[in-house]
Amino acid sequence: MIQTTLIGHACLYIQSKKTNILTDPVWFDYLWEEINVLCPSTILQKDKVPPVDVLNISHRHQDHFDVRTLAYLVQNETIITPETIILAPKDDLLLSILDELEFKNIKVVADFEPVQVKDVTLIPTPSRNQLSTAEDEFPEHGLLVNDGEVTLWNQVDSQVNPEIIQQIIEKCGHIDFLHSRFVPLLEGNFAYNKPLALPFDEYCTYLNVVRALSPRMVVPGSAAFRYRDELTFLNQYSFPTTQEQFLRDLAVFCPEVPSSTYFPGDVAHISKDGTHIEKQASNFVRVLEDDSHKIFFKPGAHVPSIKTQTIDPTQYKKEMDVVEDFIENCLLERILKSELLGGWKHWQIVYQLEVFGQEGSQIWTIDFAEVGNPKIQKGDIGKINLYEGISSSELCALIEGNTSWDYVTLCGNYRTFNNIYRITEGGFELPPEDKSNYALEPLMDLFPWDKDMDKRKFMRDVHRWKGKSI
Repeated sequence: MIQTTLIGHACLYIQSKKTNILTDPVWFDYLWEEINVLCPSTILQKDKVPPVDVLNISHRHQDHFDVRTLAYLVQNETIITPETIILAPKDDLLLSILDELEFKNIKVVADFEPVQVKDVTLIPTPSRNQLSTAEDEFPEHGLLVNDGEVTLWNQVDSQVNPEIIQQIIEKCGHIDFLHSRFVPLLEGNFAYNKPLALPFDEYCTYLNVVRALSPRMVVPGSAAFRYRDELTFLNQYSFPTTQEQFLRDLAVFCPEVPSSTYFPGDVAHISKDGTHIEKQASNFVRVLEDDSHKIFFKPGAHVPSIKTQTIDPTQYKKEMDVVEDFIENCLLERILKSELLGGWKHWQIVYQLEVFGQEGSQIWTIDFAEVGNPKIQKGDIGKINLYEGISSSELCALIEGNTSWDYVTLCGNYRTFNNIYRITEGGFELPPEDKSNYALEPLMDLFPWDKDMDKRKFMRDVHRWKGKSI
C-alpha cells in the first residue's frame, strides 16, 4: 500500500510501509522570482512533516526547483537527514545549485533506470518536449513509484509519446494512481503576442495519455499556482482550463477511468483493492482558502499599460539615466555587430523600442531598410515590423545584469510583436514558418537568454536564502 499527500502544486509526500518520498518541494510564497503564489493557498506545518528518505527533483523550472525551499530543507535535519537520497536529472546547472546549497547524497538519474530504496522501486520516466532532445541540457522526468503491490506515476510536466507509454506499461503492467498533466500553460504567450487559446493538440495528448494507460485512478497534477494579486490580470492569459474542466472532459473521453479532484491536504490511500481519497485528511497541510476563482481565462479582458516598477523619484532618475545612456550610446553600436544584422536588413525591418516610465513612454526607431548602416532616431516613423515595449525598470535591470528574461517576459512589463515580410518589385515574401532567427528581438539578442543568465538568476536566490533562518 502507498499513501500520497498533496502538499501543493507538484509537491507530493509519498509513503510506503518503509519509505518516505518528497517531490518538487515549493513551500513558500512568493515563487518563480516572486511572480506567482500557490493556489489554492495552504497552511503547511513544516515542523510536522516526517523525515524524508528520498527527495526527488523532476527538473529546473522554478515552480519545481525552488531555491528558497531547498535552502530551508538542507538546514532542517528533521526532514532531510544525513541518509536522505537526492534524485536529480543530469542538468549541470541544477546540480551546481544543489552543490552550492551543500546537499549531499545526490544521485543523478537516467531514463527508465530503476533506483531501489528500501521497499520501493523508483523509475524516472523521460520527457519528449522541446527541452528533452538527445543534446538536452535541461532534462526533466516523471516518476514511477512501485512498492511491489501498487504503482503510481507522477507525470509532472513531462510530455510522452506512445513509445514511452508502452515502456511504462512494460515496466509496471498497469498504473494504480496517476497524477496527470491537465493544463497547457500559456505563460509568455501574452508578452510574445502568441495565440491565447487552449492549444487543442497538446490538450488532447493529456487525454490520450490517460486513455492509453487506463489507470485505476487519475487526478490532475501540478499547475496549482497563480499570478500574485499585483499581477492578477495575467491570470486571464495563462491558464486556459481548470481541474474541473479537465475531469469533465476526461469523464466523456474515457468514462471507464475513475477520477477525482486533488487538493493540498488530500490524502490518497492506494492499495491493490483500489484507491480511496480522504479530503483534507493530512496532519501537516491543508487548504487555507480556495482562491482558485482568481484564475479565470478571459483573454479579451482589460490589460493595464506597461509602467516602471520604480516608485522612488531619485531611483527612477538613475534608472532613466542608465536606460537613455544605453539607448543613445550603446544600442546601435551593438546592433551593428550582431549576427542578425543581415537578417534584419534582408527583411527590411522597421524596429521600434518603446520604454515606459512612471508617466507615459519614449520611442526609438531603427529602419534597417535604409541604404548603408541603419541609424537610430527618436520617435516613430509610421511603420513597425518588429516591436519591443518594456518598462524602464526591467530594461535597466537587463542592462545591469540584475534580472533574467524568465522574469521580464512573465511579469507583464515586456511585450513584443512582429509583422515581418519583404516587398520586392512585383513580389511579396514571407520568412520561413519557423522564422529562423530573423524575428529575434534585438533586446533578446543583446542580452541573451543563456546558461550564464540562468545561473545568475539562481545564484541570486542562493545568496539570498542560503544559511538564513526562513
